[in-house]
This record gives sequence, structure tokens and C-alpha cells, in this order.
Amino acid sequence: MRSLVRTCGLAVLLWALASLAAATDDVPPQWREKFALEVDRRLDVPAQAQQRYLALLDTALAAAGLADLPMQTLVLVDRNVQVQAAFVVLRTSEKGWFWLGASPVSTGRVGSFDHFRTPVGVFAHSLDNPDFRSEGTYNQNHIRGYGERGMRVFDFGWTQAERGWGAGGQSTMRLQMHATDPDTLEPRLGRPESKGCIRIAATLNVFLDRYGVLDADYEQARARGRSLWVLRADRTPVPWPGRYLVIVDSQATERPAWAPLPGTKPAAPGASTAGPVAPAATATTGPGGAGVC
Repeated sequence: MRSLVRTCGLAVLLWALASLAAATDDVPPQWREKFALEVDRRLDVPAQAQQRYLALLDTALAAAGLADLPMQTLVLVDRNVQVQAAFVVLRTSEKGWFWLGASPVSTGRVGSFDHFRTPVGVFAHSLDNPDFRSEGTYNQNHIRGYGERGMRVFDFGWTQAERGWGAGGQSTMRLQMHATDPDTLEPRLGRPESKGCIRIAATLNVFLDRYGVLDADYEQARARGRSLWVLRADRTPVPWPGRYLVIVDSQATERPAWAPLPGTKPAAPGASTAGPVAPAATATTGPGGAGVC
């Protein structure tokens, strides 16, 4: 009788473990569907291009000593002027990658005073540089530099970056990733226009914020009993929150079909929009948090 009980108990345990494994396998596709439903500015990146970006991601992580990164979500950004895109990916438990989605961004525009070329590298999202939220205030040019009120500003701290004006060289800049003015600047995402930060669509901002895509350190601090006002009350964190923003330059020399310039339609599959990026519209700046980064 005891043998039968042990056998039944083992069978139940194995069934539970198998069910858990199956549920885990089903989770990433569900989050890909969430991205597609909730992020309104998306890029349809072909499988071959995805593989090239994942290879760049592997190389960047290895250079940072993070080749054996455990399962977690990351944000990868291509600062290349011909691309200007962010990719949300999942490091799987098998040390592979699962693609969740892509969206256009704006990174640093060189050629203007106080504008940096967005730096490349791996940047940790930690409580050493606490996030904050936009007040939604306008500057003197009627621009909301951080977007609508309540948008989260992801802060990665001070870093060295190449000056995009004068004689060039390196200076210190504050690296942030944030929403931007929904009326005047968000429609321009897809071309370099910022002062060095990464501008993203409001819906991507909400997706990263609500689902804690980069909030591993924040969730751990909260689990220890720390009160963190910046976390949304309605958040539903992904099962595997991460902590890294990775910025690369793909060295693209022409515009890929899947990353059209703002205001244009995607080209036919397999095509490309050759040639340089059109000049960016002049960005305006304002004091403090109301400025345009």
C-alpha cells in the first residue's frame, strides 16, 4: 500500500513538474502577443535581421563579462542613424534568445551644441540611479521633453559619451530612456534627434513600466520590504525581469526596409531605402525636466 502511495505521489509530482515546464514554455509567446497588442509603434524585423542583432547582443554581453547571463528580459538599441530601433528580447533558460518585439526610437543627433552621440555598451538599470516620472510640463517652446505626465524616465546614470559638436572628444552625459512629446516629437521617432538619451514611444514606455521589463533590482528591493514610489500600483511584472540596456551600432550603411523613416510606409519585403537619413528637424531645449533630451 505504501509503495502504491509513493508511486502515485511520484506520478503527481512528475505531472506537476511537466505542467510547470509546459506553462513556462507557453509564457514567452504570450508576452510577444502582449507587445504586439499594446505597443502601437512597432517594427516587423525579419528573422535574418533578428539573428544579426542577437549576435551583436551576445558580443556586447561577452565584452561586459555577462556571457552567462541567466534568464531575463533585456532592451537592445541600435543607435545607427539608418536604423534607430529598440528591441525587447528574452534570455531563455537554455542560454538562447526569444524575440518579443521592436519599436522605433530617437538617439543622439550630432552637429548641434550639447548633443552627444548616444554611447554604446551595456548599462545596468539599478537603484543607484533611481527612476522618476514625468511631470508633463511644457518648456518655453511648448514641448514636453519627457512626454505626458506620469511617463517613467528610466535612468542609467552618468556615462562618458562622444560630443557631437565642436572638436568632438568625450564628456559626461546623463543616459536616460524616456517617452517624448506625443504631438511634436513622437511622430519623428526613427531618426536621430535627441541630445544623447533614447526617446521611445509612450506605449513602449508603458509596456516596459507596467511589466517591469528592466526592474529586476526594483523588484528585489521591494521583496525586501522597501517602498518604491516609482513602481506602478497596477504593474504585472514579467516572470523574468532584467536589468540591462544594451546599445550597439550595427554599422548599417543604408536604411533597411523594416525600419522606414517616420512619415513613410515600409518598403516591400527584401527592399531597402538606400541613401543617407534626411536632416532632422531642429529640436528645442528647455530648462531641467521640461527640456528635450
